[in-house]
Amino acid sequence: MFFSIALLIVIVVISFRLSPRERETDAHVHGAGQIGLLAALALFGVDYFTSYFYATGEMMSALHPYGLQKYAFIAVVVIAFANIVFGALYMYSLGIFNEGGGSYTAAMRYLAPGLSLVVAVVLIQDYIFTIVVSTLSGVDQLLSITNSYNAVWIIRFALGAGMAGITWWLTIRGRGESSRVVFSLLGIFGFLTIVLAIGLFIAKGRGVAPAPFTEQAITPSFWQAAYHMLTASMKGLVALSGLEAMSNGIQFVIHEDFALVKWGKKHMKKLNGLWNFYSGKSGIGRMVQTSFLFYGGFTTAFLAYFAFHFNVFDGTLGRSLVGNLAYIGFGQIPGGTILYWVYQILAVALLAAASMTAFQDLQATAWRDVAIGEIPEIVVYRNPQGTFTRSVTAGFIVAVVIQLLVKGNTSAAVPYYGIGVFMPIMVMGFAIRKHILHTTTGAARFWGSLGAGFAAILSGIVFIGQIVGKWSEGGWVVLITFSLLVLAANALLISPIGYRDPKTIHRIVREKARVQGSMASIVEWQSLRMQEYRYDLRERVLVTVTHFFELFGVRRPMRFEPTPVAAGDYDHALHSDHPEAPSLLEQYLDHPEPKLGGAPKETVPAEKDS
Repeated sequence: MFFSIALLIVIVVISFRLSPRERETDAHVHGAGQIGLLAALALFGVDYFTSYFYATGEMMSALHPYGLQKYAFIAVVVIAFANIVFGALYMYSLGIFNEGGGSYTAAMRYLAPGLSLVVAVVLIQDYIFTIVVSTLSGVDQLLSITNSYNAVWIIRFALGAGMAGITWWLTIRGRGESSRVVFSLLGIFGFLTIVLAIGLFIAKGRGVAPAPFTEQAITPSFWQAAYHMLTASMKGLVALSGLEAMSNGIQFVIHEDFALVKWGKKHMKKLNGLWNFYSGKSGIGRMVQTSFLFYGGFTTAFLAYFAFHFNVFDGTLGRSLVGNLAYIGFGQIPGGTILYWVYQILAVALLAAASMTAFQDLQATAWRDVAIGEIPEIVVYRNPQGTFTRSVTAGFIVAVVIQLLVKGNTSAAVPYYGIGVFMPIMVMGFAIRKHILHTTTGAARFWGSLGAGFAAILSGIVFIGQIVGKWSEGGWVVLITFSLLVLAANALLISPIGYRDPKTIHRIVREKARVQGSMASIVEWQSLRMQEYRYDLRERVLVTVTHFFELFGVRRPMRFEPTPVAAGDYDHALHSDHPEAPSLLEQYLDHPEPKLGGAPKETVPAEKDS
């Protein structure tokens, strides 16, 4: 027991000492809420890293009832390959879209505004379900401690809502503080997982007996087996939303080289190509995404191997798959019971914290959706710590409602999670392909466009595979909800809520969201482009409706809105070669002429943002 306690103390101290700290000087230099490498790794990676606790369990649950668990390696290979392809695509994309926006910005620039609108809606859905699945998976691990995995739904819901509430509270307190907590938890998780792996290999060497078979496997036909393999592969890919999360959230990352790159540029100049690739805020984002390349395949292979060897899965002996392996592995360590309890409680905390990634991206997405006219302006409010609190609170409320609707059942929510993110990945692939065709020549043009196109097609296949693989569990409902969301998004856009003139856009972006520089210019350009799309769509709808009623002899004059301001060229709007240039909307703003005697003195303090 003393050995385990001492080991745990050492792990906690090391993890806490390594965690990032937000200094007041950083806030003055980079802005409030801007984060460095370690904080970005924690906040934008925690969702992906904690898929360890549920992805393999979901994958194996699609195989072991049919006696197919010995073929899990096929699903693992699919998962590992997809991780590498999509990870490489997004690492490349950060060099192009290094001001944030992800596939939302990519679609607007290279494809079509309507497609960009669909991406925006799908991502919000995916972020909400990230909160739902992460917190409910934390409930699974918590209940595994007392072998109560199959507890009544009201208990599961209450625990899940409580965890979502804690992460909501941490998020609105600011990115600096929450990143320190999450990084410390991830550090403890990493060290304890190494100890767990050692314990599992010891258990195998000692010949620890596998759990008894408690149910008769159903022997499937060849095609049934292929379908279940597809289902298993798709369930193991649920956490790739981390790629889009980092691409979206790059706007919150500081623009400077992290320590390793600074050292490399100074002492290993022969590798300048590598250091330049990982330089600046794009480099920080790429370093986070580099960890995604192999993590999913490695951890899924690790857990699937020992789950098959010890015959333990979700629900076995009243525990989750990871809970069962932790019980076996830590049981080989002196005083391992303490480590087992800590590991399970840690899983609960991390899975709850994983929803912070979604909360961060709800912030990154929602204020842009307000600017383009998709969400009412009241949603935009940024507190002094740099957090968009209202979008976070709205996401929390919707997530709790969904937890209630699925009655706290993680498996009931999983079919809706992870599906939506592959459509944005597909959009990103086609946008990158178009960018390469426009900007490169020769072999780079051929192979680059081929690689990006392959990634886009693969993502499209996975998107369809997610729906088909989860069809019997509610995957078909996704088609309905997806269609309804797209229709609702377009309806809101053409309604009076969606109208934005240049003055309104400027106020939302520069004053309420308090965003400046290239990111502000991008969103202003996107908003103008979306207003062009809104105008065309609205006129088409009105003409169609008018013609329909004319069939019945009803004629009424159409109401036309003023022609929107032309967005112009993306590169001209961004003016990346002249960052201090004024907003492209400056020409449309009211500038009162100076009066004789100069500007009047202020007699009252300025009002605070509300």
